[in-house]
Amino acid sequence: MQNNLSKELLANLRDWIEEGKDTSIREVLTELHPADIAELINELRREEAVYLYRILDEEQAAEVMLELDEGVREKLLSSLTSREIAEELIENIDSDDAADILQDLPEQKLEEVMALLGDEEQASDIIDLMTYEEGTAGALMGKELVKVNQNWTVAQAIREMRRQGEDMDHVYSIYVVDDRDALLGTLSMKNVIFASASMRTTIRELFREGKVRTVHVNTPAEEVARIMKKYDLVALPVVDDRGMLLGRITIDDIVDVMQEEADKDYQLASGISEDVEYGDSILTLTRARLPWLLIGMAGGMCSAYFIGVFDIETYPQMAIFMPLIAATGGNVGVQSAALVVKALANQSALDETLWQKLGKEFGVGLLNATVCSVIIMIASQLFHFELALGITAAVALFSVILFASISGTWIPLTLNRFGIDPALATGPFITTTNDIIGLIIYFSVGHYFLQRMGDITLSLF
Repeated sequence: MQNNLSKELLANLRDWIEEGKDTSIREVLTELHPADIAELINELRREEAVYLYRILDEEQAAEVMLELDEGVREKLLSSLTSREIAEELIENIDSDDAADILQDLPEQKLEEVMALLGDEEQASDIIDLMTYEEGTAGALMGKELVKVNQNWTVAQAIREMRRQGEDMDHVYSIYVVDDRDALLGTLSMKNVIFASASMRTTIRELFREGKVRTVHVNTPAEEVARIMKKYDLVALPVVDDRGMLLGRITIDDIVDVMQEEADKDYQLASGISEDVEYGDSILTLTRARLPWLLIGMAGGMCSAYFIGVFDIETYPQMAIFMPLIAATGGNVGVQSAALVVKALANQSALDETLWQKLGKEFGVGLLNATVCSVIIMIASQLFHFELALGITAAVALFSVILFASISGTWIPLTLNRFGIDPALATGPFITTTNDIIGLIIYFSVGHYFLQRMGDITLSLF
């Protein structure tokens, strides 16, 4: 929705809620997509959100619940009774979505909801899904799918497909299994309808057994997303150690995973150590942001210490290039780290050895360092800085860029090897490191050149 429309509609909804104009509210909401309704509810106060949610019909309310921000959803769930959750919400959504929602409930309320579910098969599926570790294919998959036994006739298969697909919004694939429920392959609807000479033809006669792309139930969600993106899949079957078909993951689930991973990496790169939302409490937001602020302060104190050690009072003119050295080193390090993190996410970094990666980045760093050093040397003379100071800045900048290029490549690769999210390297971690090392290099170079070239008189026009 457009911003102006949202604000105007939000104001109208608040007025109608206060005046109890349910008919006006329903007329507007029936024209909106569930995601748009969720966007409006996210902006309402809790009492208003509950009032608006209860006006929706069951199917629309269930779809809206899935689109809400996590914090808002928890508040709405707490306002619903166990029976309302079971009969009006859970029975209108897929098993994977139901498992995600129910995991947010208190244990006692969860047990009440499960006891009230009328569909025993659905309840069993949800319980099964909740046993899988979060962030795995098992936790992502849904149990709703269409499968046929290779020994069934076409007539029997069609009856079963109708029954299985009755409550499904989309049927992406027809999976063929054996008597043990082991996945053999997929079958197209075209083959079922047009390729069979008789309704007594068996699925085995229509189906050509071949390799099916699958994921194991314990496969990490990030790997599932990579596979589906690489092969342009809209659905991916999930199997266990014996190859038995357990469920399927659809593209809408993977889009959510990709968004969550992007948000997580962005937060790490920004120095936020926990998964937080803007609407979280002040204490939660502070706990997520404070650690890296303290680390940044520690880095700043280290930089101040080294400035004192190198006695900047002896060569006060060196303060001119301190911001440039620190900023350039941090920027180069973040650039290198960002490319490596992206390559690791796409697994393209696995095509090269560590030395190949470092060698390539050394070459890039060498070229960038040469260009930047020449520019700073020319600029120092144009501004009439003394030659010794220009040489110091140029040599130091050259060294800092080379170091930052290598560290920006090496640090995320090392973090990844030890199972730490490499996105951490694109944030304050690498910036703080390069600031400290950059200043050490700068003052070391300055101490060497300035001491040997005598006193310097700074002239600046």
